[in-house]
Order: sequence, then C-alpha cells, then structure tokens
Amino acid sequence: MLCFIHLITMKDQNDFLEWLEKILSQSLFTLGDSKLTVGLILTVIVSLTLLFIVSEWIRKLLVYKILRKRQIETGTKESIGAIVKYLLILAGIFSILQTTGIDLSAFGVLAGAIGVGIGFGLQNITNNFISGMVILFEQPIKVGDRIEVGDVTGDVVRISARSTTVLTNDNISIIVPNSQFIDNPVINWSLNERKIRFNFPVGVAYKENPEKIKNILVEVANANPGVLKNPGPDVLFDSYGESSLNFSLRVWSTEFVGKPRVLRSQLYYEIFKKFAEHDIELPFPQRDLHLKSGFEKLIK
Repeated sequence: MLCFIHLITMKDQNDFLEWLEKILSQSLFTLGDSKLTVGLILTVIVSLTLLFIVSEWIRKLLVYKILRKRQIETGTKESIGAIVKYLLILAGIFSILQTTGIDLSAFGVLAGAIGVGIGFGLQNITNNFISGMVILFEQPIKVGDRIEVGDVTGDVVRISARSTTVLTNDNISIIVPNSQFIDNPVINWSLNERKIRFNFPVGVAYKENPEKIKNILVEVANANPGVLKNPGPDVLFDSYGESSLNFSLRVWSTEFVGKPRVLRSQLYYEIFKKFAEHDIELPFPQRDLHLKSGFEKLIK
C-alpha cells in the first residue's frame, strides 16, 4: 500500500515538473535569432532584480565602510558610490543579456526606436539623467551642501540619476530635477567651505555718534557664540539715508549657514536691548514742510 502511494506521488511530481518545464519553455516572441521564453524572461527579471540589490549594497559598503576611513568629504563619497553603482548596473545588464543568450544585434532596431522616443517624449528624462551624471562627475553640488536654486533653499541630502533631494529648514523634502542645476544659476553656500559672511543692515537717528554705534554692534556680535572670532565682526558706515545713518554689521559664521534668519533675529534682539540701554534713538521718517511766500495773504 505504501509503495503504491509512493508511486502515485512520484508520478504526480513528474507530471508537475513536466508541466512546469512546458510552461517555462513556452516561446512568447522572437528577438533577432533569440526566442524569448517564459523561463528566459523570468531569469532576466530575477537577475536584474539581484543586480540592482547587489549594486546598492556595494554602494553602501563603499560609502559607509570603505571610504568612511578616508579623509574625503561626505558629498564626494556619495558621488563615488553613485558612479560605481551605475557602472555596475550598466556592466551587469550587458553581462546578463549575453549569458542568457539574447541576440544583442536585435537591439539595434530597439535602440533606434528608443532614440525616436527620446526625441519626442523622453527629452526631459534624458536631460535630467545626463545632468545627474555631470553633477556626480563635476560636483558643483554635493550631499551636505547648502544650495539655493530658483525658489528652493536647503541642504542637499541625496543626488540620484534623475533628481536631487533638497531638505529645507522646515524639514520639507523638495525633489528638484537635475537639469535645474545645469541650466539655471545655482548659489552654493558651502562649495569651498562652510564659512559664510552675513551682512545685517542697522539704522539709527542722525544725532547718534557713528563710533559709538560701531562699538555697540561689534560688542553684540562678539557676544554671540555663533559668530566667529577669527575673522571677527566689523561694521561699515554705509550711507546717509533720508531719515537715518545706515550701517552694515558684517559677521562670519559656520553654525548658521543653513539658518541665517535665526542669527539675524538673535543679533537684532540684542542690538535693540543695547540701544535701549544707551538711549540710542531709532530712526523714523522725517519730512520738512516749506510754505511758499504769499501764503499769509491767503490766510487773511
């Protein structure tokens, strides 16, 4: 009895394997001299999935393990990792197509069709992809840079093949197409180093002593821990305004590169307090009214 059951089980297994083999060998269509079967397509899909997983794992290993021990900027590490990943994917795709026996010569027609598609509908995608490669190689921006492009201001947190992710001070992630960084003017606040000089305008009434104002402003700036002592703050006497003496407080900072408004607010709070302590008068609009001669006769 047990032998009979075993024979039936073996027969069912053989039937299932034969059915599975028949399904996998089913030809769907022909590409050049290659017949694309269900099994071949599944093999390509699984191979490409593994290729993308392995290439991403190698990128992370390179960036966070190997290059981490080197004295290289974070943005440069990310760029190297991305370039290696894309090279592995490109080489892997050609290797998979060759080892699976797919006729690559047939891709000439496919490449022509893709070229037509690029000419009509894929221009933006191609432009962004090429721009991404330019960004990764030339590195006008890197991960960690403080940038300003168009109406977007924030820190670069990720550079991919098609787009760049910028994180604003409000913790909002903005996806910017890579072509924006190639076609438009870009302000990179930290391309050379994260040390920026800020200029904050200050106005006082005409009766105040400019030297006294300068000393107060420098004192306030030096008291702020976010302001660098070397180079130290300085004050420019900018102009004689309509109602005020205009000064420019210039300070250097590395801590407030990404949040200049916070530094300006801190300094203005202290400047207002110091002006009150020293009875410094703030400016207000003043107008002189001149009456023409003969006006007295009209009053009479």
